Amino acid sequence: MRAFFRSFMRIVVAVVDEISDQNAYRRHLAAHGTVHSPDEWRRFQDEHASANSRRPRCC
Repeated sequence: MRAFFRSFMRIVVAVVDEISDQNAYRRHLAAHGTVHSPDEWRRFQDEHASANSRRPRCC
């Protein structure tokens, strides 16, 4: 039962990280070879918002 709970919690954490853009931010840091900082988070947010606004939307 303990192993099931751990697996379940790992899945929940992974889903929350994906929804909250934490995984995307980690990928951003790795791709740019940088470390976390307030300026880097702001740069990521600006790039992410810009990319989202350029995507075509349906309906």
